[in-house]
Amino acid sequence: MRMRFLVLAVLIGNLMSGAFIQVSAESKCDRACLEGYVDRYLDAMLEHKVNPRLFAKDVIFTENGVRLPFGTEGLWHSMTGKGTYKFYIPDIETQQIAFIGTVKEGGNAPAAKPGGKPAAPTTVALALRLKIVDDLITEVEQLAIRPETSLFDNNDNNNSMFGNTGDNVEKMGAEQGIPHPKFLEPIPESERVSRDELIAVANTYFTGLARNDAKGHYPFSEDCIRYENGILASSAVLKQFSDGSLRNIVSRIRDRRFVAVDRERGIAFAFGFFDHLNINWTWQIAELFKIENYKITRIEAVFHRCPYGMDSGWSPYELSISEELQNVR
Repeated sequence: MRMRFLVLAVLIGNLMSGAFIQVSAESKCDRACLEGYVDRYLDAMLEHKVNPRLFAKDVIFTENGVRLPFGTEGLWHSMTGKGTYKFYIPDIETQQIAFIGTVKEGGNAPAAKPGGKPAAPTTVALALRLKIVDDLITEVEQLAIRPETSLFDNNDNNNSMFGNTGDNVEKMGAEQGIPHPKFLEPIPESERVSRDELIAVANTYFTGLARNDAKGHYPFSEDCIRYENGILASSAVLKQFSDGSLRNIVSRIRDRRFVAVDRERGIAFAFGFFDHLNINWTWQIAELFKIENYKITRIEAVFHRCPYGMDSGWSPYELSISEELQNVR
């Protein structure tokens, strides 16, 4: 009970802050229906065709925080195939769906040298949010995490400490291409909590990491683990937070936009930014949390480096620079 009251207190405080984005939406599309929109979206992007029966005329599209012309740029220009990993986070209440998966990019260019092999397609990790209104996709927000390459070199010059995130994510899904079984386990109906409560619990991770001093509220299970870019980053999350070993790892965690919540499976999904002031470095992230009985039991994130101070393209400046959570409805 104490945990429940604490979560509700945090939630009420956020409500009073005015950081919630309220947009009404009637629930018309169930889990399978919302997942179908992701599949149809990927098909359309692969075919490079904007179907007016799928997309609103004034659809808003961003890739990596930048608003682009829809249907011709970013992955819409360069996607050449689908990957194997698929993780859907349908939010029936708000008629949004988030997705983490993989796609293929490039690989259709001729060999650089006579007799050489054509370039192989690159596996790109994709974090996606779609908003559905009146049976049409009205908003598309995607994070395409590509390996770092040089404009003047056809070889893969991936210097990331993680290697190629897309390849790592596919390996994490093994042969089945699906999330870890824990994410797929439904929460017993009698134990399911509200969308707002799940968001409040997930947000304690961001606040705890940003203010890590071993004195905060750290609602992690004893066996909670964290994956980053498809690689196991911590097998002892609770210990790391409780002993303060993550102190000063990040300067600020901002533009915390919780965009999809799967109440049936206890999953909250957020986009955000991790600023590192001392090295003038920002991670643009997509992160999801499995929550059971008000405790975070598993965390997975995909991210890439972006210009310091970058924003999502969806928040006004005051919120993009703020550490307050945004409940995107």
